[in-house]
Amino acid sequence: MTARLIPLSALLLGSLFLLIAGGINGLILPIRGLNEGFSAFSLGLLGTGWAAGYVLGCIYTPLLVAGAGHIRVFGTLAATAAIVILLSSMFPNPWAWIPLRAVSGFCFAGAAMIVESWLNEEVDSSIRGQVFGTYTMINLVGSTGGQLILIGADVSTPWFFMLAAIFYCLALIPTAISSNRAPAPLFEVKLNIPQLWRNSPVAVFAVLMIGISNGTFGALAPVYADRIGLDLTTIVLFSSLPILAGAAAQIPVGKASDRFDRRKILVLLAVVALAANSSFLFMQPDTALMNILIGCSLGAAIFAMYPIVVAHANDHAAPGQYIRISGGLLMLFGIGSIIGPFIGGLAIMLFGPMGLFGTIFGAHLLMALFSLWRMGQRAQVDADDKASFQNVPLARNTTPETEVLADRQNQV
Repeated sequence: MTARLIPLSALLLGSLFLLIAGGINGLILPIRGLNEGFSAFSLGLLGTGWAAGYVLGCIYTPLLVAGAGHIRVFGTLAATAAIVILLSSMFPNPWAWIPLRAVSGFCFAGAAMIVESWLNEEVDSSIRGQVFGTYTMINLVGSTGGQLILIGADVSTPWFFMLAAIFYCLALIPTAISSNRAPAPLFEVKLNIPQLWRNSPVAVFAVLMIGISNGTFGALAPVYADRIGLDLTTIVLFSSLPILAGAAAQIPVGKASDRFDRRKILVLLAVVALAANSSFLFMQPDTALMNILIGCSLGAAIFAMYPIVVAHANDHAAPGQYIRISGGLLMLFGIGSIIGPFIGGLAIMLFGPMGLFGTIFGAHLLMALFSLWRMGQRAQVDADDKASFQNVPLARNTTPETEVLADRQNQV
């Protein structure tokens, strides 16, 4: 297995560097913004800008690659991302950071799509499952590891902005010297809401609500933690450990969803999330340990929801339609991630730090109620007709090319 992965090591290493840079970038901005006195609303708009850029990157990168080629576009996107993070350190102003964050989201999505398209081209069917598992682990380690680097850091200096730029540049080197052949054209995602709704109304509504909740937590967890007086190390852990909890929860949750109606599992996760949100709203914990523990229970629920929804939609999808369905759902998730931080930032500004969990609570309550109603309208899929649950990277790091890689693995 190791020997067969060696030709792919350049791509996987480039992906790791890219994800570490994205992890640093995604957390240093809100933490430094808090030090600069940015409002919760403006910090929420950073999340909105990132998600908008990410969605646009997923849509337009295939067109750029068709015109200029994979290597040129990847180099341009990685270099631009490095320039953007350095510009952010030079101009610590929210109205400069918001558009820069959108450009960063575009570059990150586009670069990730290109790396994944190379993986899709290079991996043969005999090791596709192992490679997808390795890539999923790299995705998790890179994104959370980049955040954990900030533990105990002095965020008043430009050092971590420069470090993120270095990792973006490092991502260029393995792919630039790789001998891998140019892959096939990238998958062009299209958002066809009527088709998605006919396939599964629950998937459409739920993935939008999941985008709102996950996008809100991802963008504003540091703001909440700072507002209640937690130190930097706890802020970093509070933002990162729930992601790891969600990744770990995918394993038992996925097995349960293969045995039972996936909508019931989704409602169960929503109930767990509602309980965690309620704990924040009514207990208002003020210690580091309690906040991290409740945050991890919330993360275990909300970061395991997206693959359940994708699997449920795939259960109803016609043969050959999985990629289009999952790609469309990813775009809806992105739209939710655009909306969520905007609402969450406004809620924190109006109601204080608990506005974060009020926003997330509302999204999960609506999702649970709609799913329960739809369970009475449509019978569950027979166990024999279910597609197998697939562990996937974090939805915010997933691109249409990730779905292509997952689909080809399922065909093995």
